Amino acid sequence: MLVTIPVVGLALGLTLLALGRGRWAEALWAIATVPVLAALIFEIVASLRRGDVGLDIVAALSMTAALVFGEELAACVVALMYAGGQYLESYAERHARREMTLLLARAPRSAMRHGSGGLEEVPIDAIAAGDRLLIRQGDIVPVDGTVASGIAVLDQAALTGESVPVQYRPGEAIMSGSTNAGEAFALSAARRAADSTYAGIVRLVEAAQKSRAPMGRLADRFAIVFLAVTVAIAAAAWIATGDPIRLVAVLVVATPCPLILAVPVAFVSGLSRAARHGILIKGAKALEGLARVSVLVLDKTGTLTHGRAQLVDVQAAPGQGEREAFRLAASLDQASKHVLARTLVETARSRGHTLSVPSGVAETPGEGIEGVVDGHRVVVGGRRFVMSRIPRGSRPAPQGDRPPGAVTVSVAIDGVHAAELIMADELRGGTPDLLRRLRDLGFQRLILATGDRREVADAITDGLPFDAVRSDLTPDQKVMIVVSERKNGQVLMVGDGVNDAPALAAADVGVAMGAGGAAASAEVADVVLLVDRLDRIVPAVEIARRSRLIALQSVVAGIGLSVAGMVAAAFGLITPVEGALLQEAIDIAVIVNALRALRGGPV
Repeated sequence: MLVTIPVVGLALGLTLLALGRGRWAEALWAIATVPVLAALIFEIVASLRRGDVGLDIVAALSMTAALVFGEELAACVVALMYAGGQYLESYAERHARREMTLLLARAPRSAMRHGSGGLEEVPIDAIAAGDRLLIRQGDIVPVDGTVASGIAVLDQAALTGESVPVQYRPGEAIMSGSTNAGEAFALSAARRAADSTYAGIVRLVEAAQKSRAPMGRLADRFAIVFLAVTVAIAAAAWIATGDPIRLVAVLVVATPCPLILAVPVAFVSGLSRAARHGILIKGAKALEGLARVSVLVLDKTGTLTHGRAQLVDVQAAPGQGEREAFRLAASLDQASKHVLARTLVETARSRGHTLSVPSGVAETPGEGIEGVVDGHRVVVGGRRFVMSRIPRGSRPAPQGDRPPGAVTVSVAIDGVHAAELIMADELRGGTPDLLRRLRDLGFQRLILATGDRREVADAITDGLPFDAVRSDLTPDQKVMIVVSERKNGQVLMVGDGVNDAPALAAADVGVAMGAGGAAASAEVADVVLLVDRLDRIVPAVEIARRSRLIALQSVVAGIGLSVAGMVAAAFGLITPVEGALLQEAIDIAVIVNALRALRGGPV
C-alpha cells in the first residue's frame, strides 16, 4: 500500500532527527516522498491523456517545490497526507457503496434443480424456463418464477427495504433476489436467470457505480480555475517577499482540494442510502437530476393505480347471501387461468373464505366458466354469458351503478341470478397524502397523463390536487406532455408500462415502477422503484436533495478554508508542514461531512 512508504519514512526520519542525524533524516524524507510523487505524476499523465485536468497537479507541484527548496519534511508530510487522503477517500466510498455492493455480492451462482436422477446443483446460467428448483432455507431465489409446492416465506429487505418477510402460496409469482426465510419450497422457473429481475437489478447497479455526477464534472472544470488561483497566490507571495518557502507553504496548504473529494463521496452515499429504501438510482447524474425536479407527470394504470382490477363491491341479488355467493364464485374460479379469476381467488383467500374444490367444470375462453361447487350449479363470467344460463323470465334488469372503467362479473347459482361482482383498478392507498407531501417538497406542477378515457381519468382523480389531467393519450402524446411541461421546470415522469418508456426517456428524470412494471420502462428510466409503492418517490427526492446540498456544503466550506489557508501561508503565518497538516484536517472534515448523506435527519 502506497501510504505505508511515507509513514515509515516519516517515522524513521523523526527518529534519526532525535538522534542528531538531521542530514540522514532529510535524505530519508526525500526518498519516502519520491514513490508517492512518481505514482502521482503517472496518474496526472494518464488523466491529461483523457482530457481531464485535476487538482492532483497541485499536490505534485507542492511536493516538487518542497524537495527543490529543501523542505524535505514538508514534502514527506504532503506525500503522507496525499496518500492517506486517497486511502481515506477510497475507504469512504467503499463505506458509502455498501448497500449497492451488497446487492451485487448476493447474486447467486448456482441452484438446486430437480432432474431425472434427483437433485443436482447447476450454474444459474443453465436454468431454463419451466425448470423445477429447490429453494432451501437461506437460499437466494435465483430466477423469477412461481411457487410450485410448499409455502414460500421470503425476506425481500435487500430489494425493497421491507423488514417483514412476505408469504407466498403455490401458484403465486415471486421475484428473484429474495431470501428464503422459511422452510424449503419448490420453484417453477418462469425465465432464464439472465432475463430475471435480479439480474436486471445487478446490471443497473453496475452501471450506477460507474457513473459520474454533472456536479463532479463541474468540479473538474473548477479544478483549472482553482489551480490557476493557487499558482497565482504562490507566485505572488514568492515575488513579493523573495522567500521561496512562502510559495511552498501556499502550494502545500492547497493539497489536495476538497472539491474532488466531497462530491463523489456525498453522491455515492446518497445512492447507497436510496438502495437501502428499495430505490435504485442509476448513478450520480440521475441523483443530481432528481434533486432539481419541480414538475411531476404521472401515468395512471400501474402507477397512480395498482394496475390490475380488484374487487371493490359485491352486489347480492334479493334473497341471496353476499358472502356465500362470492365464496362459491371464487371456488369455481380456481379452475380458471383468467386474470380476473385469479384476482377473485386471491381476494377470497385473503378474506378468510374456505374454498371448495369444483367439479364438472367447463370454461368458454373470454366468456365465463361453469361447474358444480358443494352440490350447486355455479356460473361465473360476463353478463351475457351468465344470463344465457338463466331462464328468460328470471333474468334481472341490467344494473348501471358502477364506477367508470369498472368491470362487472355476474354470478348465477342453480339457475338464479345471485350477485354482481364489481371490479376496478383502484387508486393506490395514501395517494392524497403523497401528492400533498410532493407539494410541500416544492413541486409546482402535478400532471396526470393516461391513455384511459376521460371519464375514467376524471373519476380516479376526483378530489386530488392535480393541476391538469390529460387523457386518451398515445405514447407519443405523453412525450409531448413531458416536453411541453419543461417550460415550468425540470420534469419527473413516473410510469410502469411499455407505452410509458418513450416519455420516461424524454423526461429530465424517469422513474419506473420496477417491481411490477415492464422491462422496457425499467431499462430507460433513471430511477427504478424496486418495491411496488408510489410513495417511495418522496424519500427518493429527499435523499437526492440532501446529498446534493451536503456536497455543496462540503465544497464551499472546503474551498473557503483552503483559500483562507493559502492567504495565511502567503503572509508567512503558516509554515509548509503546518499547511500540510491543516489541509489534511480540511479533507477529513469534508469527507466526514459528505458521509452524512448516508444518514437521515436535517441537513
